[in-house]
This record gives sequence, C-alpha cells and structure tokens, in this order.
Amino acid sequence: MSRPIAHTASITTGLGLMILAMLVAPLIDVFSKLATTTASPTMITAARFVFQGLCMLPFVLWAGSWRSFSWRMSFYHAIRAGVITISMVCFVATLAVMPVADAIAIFFVEPIILTILSSIFLKETVGWRRYTACGVGFIGAMIVIRPSFQEIGYVALLPVVTAFCVAIFAMMTRALAHREEPFAMQFQMALWGIPICAVLLFVGDAADIGFLAPSLPGITTFMWMAGVGVFAALSGLLSVYAYRAAPASVLAPIQYFEIVSATLFGWLVFGDFPDPIKWLGISIIIGSGLYIIWRERRVASIRPVTTSETTSVAP
Repeated sequence: MSRPIAHTASITTGLGLMILAMLVAPLIDVFSKLATTTASPTMITAARFVFQGLCMLPFVLWAGSWRSFSWRMSFYHAIRAGVITISMVCFVATLAVMPVADAIAIFFVEPIILTILSSIFLKETVGWRRYTACGVGFIGAMIVIRPSFQEIGYVALLPVVTAFCVAIFAMMTRALAHREEPFAMQFQMALWGIPICAVLLFVGDAADIGFLAPSLPGITTFMWMAGVGVFAALSGLLSVYAYRAAPASVLAPIQYFEIVSATLFGWLVFGDFPDPIKWLGISIIIGSGLYIIWRERRVASIRPVTTSETTSVAP
C-alpha cells in the first residue's frame, strides 16, 4: 500500500505547486505592465533575464547543475534564448496597451500551436479531433482579439507571435530536456538572453526604435523590473518541482488557472475586467485546450504498457 499512497501524495504535492506557480505567474505580467510606463519592453526583458539569472544562480551552484552545462549545445541554447527573448519583448509590448487577462488569454493558443508544430516537425500523430479543437481554439482567440484589434490595432496580434515563439521554445526544450538538468537549462537561457537583449538595446538606441531603446529607470521602475525577474524565477522553480512530483498530463490542465489569477490581479491592480464577449472567447480557448490535453491522454492510454511501465503507474 505504500507505493500508491506515496504516489498519490506526490501527485497532490505537484498539483499544489503548479497551482502556486500559476498564481505567481501573472505577477510577472503585472510588474511588466507597471514598468512599461517608463521602460521599453526590451529593457524590461533584459532586466528579467538579469534578475532571473541571479535568483537561479544559488540553486545552480547548490545543486551542482553547472556540471551538466554542455558547451557543445550552446548554439541551441542561444536559439532558445533568442526565441524566448522575441516572445517576451512582444508580450510586454502588448501589456503596455492591453489588459493582462486579455493578453494571457490570447497567449493560451500556445498549446494549440504546439500541437500543430509537433505534428509537422516532431512527426507526432495528431488526429482530426485535435485539429478540429485547434481550429475552434483559434476562433476563440479571434473573439478575444477582435475588440482589442479595433482599439489598439496590430499590437493585439503580438500575443499570438508570443505563443508561436513559446511553442518553438517548448519543442526545443523537449528535445534538450533528456540531455541537461532543468535548472541548468533555465540558467543558460538567462545567460544567453542578456547579451541578446544588449544587442537589441544597442540597435534600438542607434536606430531610435522606441520599443527597443534603453532607458535609465528610476527607483520605482527598477523595483518593478526586479519583481519581474524574481517572480519569473519563483514561478519557474515551482513549475520545475511540480513536474518532478507529478506527470505532465496531470498538471497540464492546471495551467489554465493562470487566466483566472491574471483576471483577478488585472482587476485588483488596473481595474480591468473582460466583458461578456471576451469571456466567451476565453471559455472557447480554455475548452479547446482542455480537450486537446484530454485527447492526448486518451491516445496515450491506448498505447500498450510494458511490464516496467506498469510498476511505475499508480492503480
């Protein structure tokens, strides 16, 4: 009886950690939005990498994760950092003019995009049901985007760009995860992200591009940017430990809790609350995403289970 009890306790711990991670994650965007009043999206992204890297450094040293650094894989880590930098700059640029909950809701087409990209590049089998759910999810995203597009123009599409970049990032992470330790991968992402942001800031300053330009933050803005990095590191650590405690298939639906917490924080801090039409779009996005997750678990359950696999699965 000890094995099922231990397994159940581990899953419960993982669920609790993931809920905390999704409760903390919107604070990254809240602090980013607060910082956009005096700092450019690229400046905020650079600060996030700096503070996130500083927060991760003690854990990397304590766990000895630096030993798993693979300089042969530096090229891939640089690409990962470049892709995630683009996603962050686009998303922070959106937050400057769009409510937090709306931006995050649109971003949650990312699992849908990941499903499509995985079928193309990773040759994962995706049936017509999941493709249909992907199409429905995009319709939900368009429902949320449409009123925002009328108000702020093409900036409303940037969360989709963010979702596309994060989907590519997730595929690369999936490919590298079996080679390196999670803490090492997160730290190297920040390590490469800093010089990439430095190049973008230099270009922004030279070409006078506003959303890339550097700025000297005041004390308050500096605190907001520090908060972005600290909560990004905290959310990342909670997620890592959650995935170590429970299967990804169990934790995946909990990620949609971030939309709820983002709506709460957006309302408390900025007074923003989605209208009924946007709630309809958000509901469609959540529903299609949950269906994709459920369908993936169902398809996986049909796969024959070996004896070694049976011993690791709770009854």
